[in-house]
Amino acid sequence: MEKDIFSKIETANKVDFGEILSKSFELFKKVWQEGLIHGLITMALMIPVIIIAYVPMVAILMNTPNYQYDYYNDYYNYNEPLMDYPVLWIVGFMLLFFALTFVAQTVVYGVIGHFFRVLKKADLGTDEDTGGYFVYLKGKHLKKIFVLSLATFGISLLAVLLCYLPIFYVLVPLKLFITIFVYNEDLSVSDIIKASFKLGHKFWLILFGLIFIAGTVAQIGLILCVVGYFATAYFVHVPIYYFYKDAIGFDQEEAKTTV
Repeated sequence: MEKDIFSKIETANKVDFGEILSKSFELFKKVWQEGLIHGLITMALMIPVIIIAYVPMVAILMNTPNYQYDYYNDYYNYNEPLMDYPVLWIVGFMLLFFALTFVAQTVVYGVIGHFFRVLKKADLGTDEDTGGYFVYLKGKHLKKIFVLSLATFGISLLAVLLCYLPIFYVLVPLKLFITIFVYNEDLSVSDIIKASFKLGHKFWLILFGLIFIAGTVAQIGLILCVVGYFATAYFVHVPIYYFYKDAIGFDQEEAKTTV
């Protein structure tokens, strides 16, 4: 009988930090091109969001009240802004910004989710169909991805309001949201969040170290120029994949390799 995710977490295997990193580098040699494509797709989808978000902000700044001092008459001359109600514009912009943040996070989560499928197929050598790059941005998956984005934003905001220190703790389970979702697609959103925190709490130190080192390696591409960054950016997800595989593992029928 297949164990549920929480039973698997309870009986999770010990993982080897150095072995995970070593295997991650080897696997990334096979999938770096896919990582580059995923990075470029993410950026291409984010550009319109960035433009939509910052055009209103520029308009607000250009139309703020302008005070000029009149040296001849010894008084300030007030030039009426084009916007009669700048406060309402600012509030509207903030609402738009938060809405676009959710959209952007959803898009990024969807693309990352597909990359985890690619990692599994490349590592295990299965004939599993990974679907298109946007497989998680449509159909039944989209709602879960969107709700997970909202949860990520809410948890992060709460951690920041609690004076930043909790953000270091929640960083680990937040990184596991998409991993657990992709490999356990039938789980509800609440169970995905609970499982992420349960697994993250159990292996917090190891996961934090993997995230820190992988993130540092991912930044190497900045030295190689902007395109180089896209080539290495998705490396950060590879150690998370191997952590999940080594600690939780996949069901036997999923792990069958091609003959």
